[in-house]
Amino acid sequence: MATVLIVDDHAVVRGGLRQFLAGTDDLKITAEAATGAEAVDLVKSGEWSLVLLDIALPDLSGLEVLKRIKRLRPDLPVLIFSMFSEDEFAIPSLEAGASGYLNKDSPPSQILGAIRTVVDGARYISPTLAEKLLAGVAPAGRKLAHEALSPRETEVLLMLSKGTTLTRIGDSLHLSVKTVSTYRSRILEKLGVQSNAELTRYVIENRLG
Repeated sequence: MATVLIVDDHAVVRGGLRQFLAGTDDLKITAEAATGAEAVDLVKSGEWSLVLLDIALPDLSGLEVLKRIKRLRPDLPVLIFSMFSEDEFAIPSLEAGASGYLNKDSPPSQILGAIRTVVDGARYISPTLAEKLLAGVAPAGRKLAHEALSPRETEVLLMLSKGTTLTRIGDSLHLSVKTVSTYRSRILEKLGVQSNAELTRYVIENRLG
């Protein structure tokens, strides 16, 4: 029986997962933490097969908790379980030592499969993230221009590439047109292009959309 420590500040999430895993014969949540500090203290004193860790915690960021856990127990698998999109946090989480990144909107079969994959000692990468990682593969030593974009800039880039106007982008992201225009200027500079048409071509060529 694999034992799981779940770290999430929402009791309903912890309760739902506890009930969900209770229906299996190989996984069991044996401890819970609502804050990052609680999680770190538990890791110091206990043993688990897996830590299921949220990104958004009330005291520490999930990434900081992850780093502390890996310093204490380098071999303890940690699976990030978050509402935040993979585009924003998956790569930083994996680089910080996570064994996988899973969105809370994932279907039950995918959640169960991810947990079992990590418990078995492998890394879990969702099909969508794997596709994005493959799309971003570049020749050794060459960094792709869009890797310099912030998550918000990437969001604006994708909307611009679809022909969305600055006004509609602003309404969608709750930003002023002036702010969106500033983002557009930064994106053009970072990608080394001069027009929306070139932005669209860049997105298509690099399979970002």
